[in-house]
Amino acid sequence: MKAIANLPIVTTDFDSRPVLATAALRPGFERSSLSRYGDDRWDLNPAVFRENVRSSDATVDFSVVDDPKIAEALRDYLYVRLNTDLPGCKLRATPVNVRRLFRSARSFFNFVKAAYGVFDLCRVDQALLDDFARFLRRGRRPVIVMQLLGIVFDLYIFRNQLTVAKLSFEPWDGRKPAEVAGYKFRAEENRTPRIPEAIIKPLLAWSLKYVTVFAPDIFAARKELLALEQQHKALTAEDALAPRNQRRTRRQARLYAYLDERRRQGRGIPIWPARIGAPGSFSGFEPPLNWQLIYLHVGADANLQRSAGGQPNDEMRRIVEAAVGELGTELGGMDTEISIDPDTGRPWRPRFDARALAIEERMLQAACYVVCAYLTGMRDSEVQAMRPGCLSVRRSEDGLIDRHRVKSVAYKGKEVRGEEAEWITITPVATAISVLEHLNVRSVQQRGTATLWPVLSLAHARKQALATDIVTRLNQFRDYLNERFGTEAEPIIPPGPDGRPWQLTTRQFRRTIAWHIANRPFGTIAGMIQYKHVSVATFEGYAGSSRSGFLAEVETERRLGQMDDILIYFDDRQLGSGLSGPAAVRIAKSLDGAASQLKPLPGMIADRGRLRVMLADTACTLHVGVLADCFFDPATAVCLRHAAGDQASPMISLCEPSRCPNACITVRHRPAWAGAAENARSVLKEKRLSELQRLAVEQDLQRIEKVLSDIDVTRG
Repeated sequence: MKAIANLPIVTTDFDSRPVLATAALRPGFERSSLSRYGDDRWDLNPAVFRENVRSSDATVDFSVVDDPKIAEALRDYLYVRLNTDLPGCKLRATPVNVRRLFRSARSFFNFVKAAYGVFDLCRVDQALLDDFARFLRRGRRPVIVMQLLGIVFDLYIFRNQLTVAKLSFEPWDGRKPAEVAGYKFRAEENRTPRIPEAIIKPLLAWSLKYVTVFAPDIFAARKELLALEQQHKALTAEDALAPRNQRRTRRQARLYAYLDERRRQGRGIPIWPARIGAPGSFSGFEPPLNWQLIYLHVGADANLQRSAGGQPNDEMRRIVEAAVGELGTELGGMDTEISIDPDTGRPWRPRFDARALAIEERMLQAACYVVCAYLTGMRDSEVQAMRPGCLSVRRSEDGLIDRHRVKSVAYKGKEVRGEEAEWITITPVATAISVLEHLNVRSVQQRGTATLWPVLSLAHARKQALATDIVTRLNQFRDYLNERFGTEAEPIIPPGPDGRPWQLTTRQFRRTIAWHIANRPFGTIAGMIQYKHVSVATFEGYAGSSRSGFLAEVETERRLGQMDDILIYFDDRQLGSGLSGPAAVRIAKSLDGAASQLKPLPGMIADRGRLRVMLADTACTLHVGVLADCFFDPATAVCLRHAAGDQASPMISLCEPSRCPNACITVRHRPAWAGAAENARSVLKEKRLSELQRLAVEQDLQRIEKVLSDIDVTRG
């Protein structure tokens, strides 16, 4: 079915108007089947295009409102907001925001009823609005108060379209909601926390390990289990045609054959992990025997082979228990070989069973999300809008390299339907997408899903796509890594600064990669991912077709990072750390000058706001480096001597930190210089060096040792 044209439907019955009278609809929905104005429940999901939206966020339930007058006012207000544009003032609300508007409006309407004893908007005056604003300010941030006050302003702005829920006077004499709420917008404000490096480093490293090392085993185990289920289905169908005694004889013969094969391979009888099943269950074995896997091999029907008490029948139990006494047990029990973890030299997990396989598939899905979200900088809505077949490989315009390209949908700043966009990314992301397509084969075959992020459970899922459940999945992945691969003393993913597990959210990945690209482009993650490579691919993608605002976010993070770094400089200076390098005197003078101005204050380090203002000019020149930090001044920068045209930033690859007046060296840089000295000494041991080569290396070593000596002097 095709959605009909987006035109209002004229009807004589007021309550039978389609709620989504003008909204664009997803393919397959007709406006005649939409929720109607008078319905107790409005389902707006036919007009929701984003994959990462919860179905409940696009539904409104009026049956929870016990006052019919308030319910009617809510219907009036929400219908107008959904279907009315006021150009230059306010655009119509999107379906995913209507639930929030419902809660805000209901809160105000209840406040009015509590004030007057009855709900009557005609009695509302400015004094009551002032009371409402004071009520909202209790314990709420100004930005939240501003959003909640929006309902009051809407009732006046849309007064000509509203029938019931309208105000006849202009609230607060035309002042803006932000002014009433006391909210002052700051362009650099971003409350989404960055994932600490101590957390994102192992999280990404283990995600990459799942994608590149563990995924083949998970797929092989799924293939084995599907084959066993098909074999079991065929055997039970064949046995169903035979007499009862013959069926028992066949199953017993297959059981003996299965046990003989375990004996030949030197393997035990499959058991579940200790935490599966109640203690003492399944014939008294602890951990319990994995009868599910045994039945799959034998072709027995679990329901027929169990007694009323839930135990396997006496005959099978005696045979298997005797085999346990002879062969012992084996955790998991499936045949799929387990790959060696390159970091430990041991198999990365015990053998699979059906439950372990389902868990590992979910963890693999989470790992793929980490790789895709973090290494592309895509928003959650953009990641979850990816479809099978979204990946392609094309040559760059200069014909020198292959570029991995990902097609998805960008929503921010676009129409409700979004806009098809293309991102350029790196090989690990391409690998993760390929893994997802393989992981989702069963979902595509049985459900016909067209997303890369389906709910993997085919039996118990209430919905097809993960949507907001991805947040739960990510934090489950964090806990699983610690439980499976870490210890209490040394967790894989360490706790956050407050000592509690770091709560992952989807927004954190984009901000964290933007910060690292802006401030630590030379850094590495587990020796596998260079941020510089991510930076090149991500910048090319976002500066090209997707126009997703990532460049601006990186620049914002660069400014924030520069200020954070200069404050570290200041704090270290106050604690006695020295500076070396050609720029040391200039920077020390700037830091000491700020400290001198703050000395009369009782809390020098605590007065961060004033300190930020004092050091702002110095901070905006700071570029952190491996061998030195650059306080960039293009007039004196050595790296620009041979550069063509004007440069607004240093050319780090041409940095000469021991000679450039912009270079400042701290204790943090010592390991890199010490490594360079060690490399130089190793080269000098080479007997085949020419005299000129040896002289050049010796001069470099002298220069390096002088830098190391200066660093050590500053350490006191």
